[in-house]
Amino acid sequence: MNCKLKNTGFSLTEVLMSVGILAVGMIFIAGVFPVSIYFTTTAAERTEAAVIADEAFAKIRLYGVDPIWLSTALPTSSVDFNDVSLLNLDEFAYPSTNTNPNPAQKQYYWSALCRRVDPNTSLVQVTVFISRKMGAGAEYWGRQGLSGWPNLESRSFPRPVPVNVIPASANQLQIIDAVPAPGDSIDEKTFINDGYTIVDNATGQIYRVLERDADYPDTIVLDRPWEGALAGGWVWVVPPPINGGRYPCIGVFQKVIKF
Repeated sequence: MNCKLKNTGFSLTEVLMSVGILAVGMIFIAGVFPVSIYFTTTAAERTEAAVIADEAFAKIRLYGVDPIWLSTALPTSSVDFNDVSLLNLDEFAYPSTNTNPNPAQKQYYWSALCRRVDPNTSLVQVTVFISRKMGAGAEYWGRQGLSGWPNLESRSFPRPVPVNVIPASANQLQIIDAVPAPGDSIDEKTFINDGYTIVDNATGQIYRVLERDADYPDTIVLDRPWEGALAGGWVWVVPPPINGGRYPCIGVFQKVIKF
């Protein structure tokens, strides 16, 4: 008895449908990789930031602060640790001990703010900023604390700068350009953007910036209600590179240290 074999191959339509489904799946898989890389990098940097912060707090305890400042400072204002210590510039780079002696060529840096907690004690609230440098030649705006206001200067590594703000609502602040003069090319509104961390100069409170208002670019929205002065004041923030780039600050840590 003769039997005819049935053709069991795939039709062109079936092949095209399979290829289409596979292509759609590969597109979704390819889209996952950048997100995965971003979160992996972020997690690694946060771990690195915690290690750097521990080293920074240890150095601050070791070197201490200017005793004159410690005995006269009021708990209503913060100062840059660099202005009240004798720490060498290379000690702010991480790692501080390796084969490259040039601190400007290192990738990570720490900086700190000091605020006396109580005029009757030697307790100091220390806020440490951990930042990455976006390229060896990157420059950042800075000023010599509140005493250097309003003049800005370029720096070779990121450090927090004070920016003048006033409350716009319960959880919104308006950024005030320190030098709104004709010809001033430095727009301090660009110092604070979505996702940035700011620290209130008077209280040391830490806030996260959720967004800059699209309709009012000088207004920022905070992650919680503003608890600083109703008349406004100063917040400290690590600004982006002068020529543009990613937000350099990867972590902010805070402790109270007794000197």
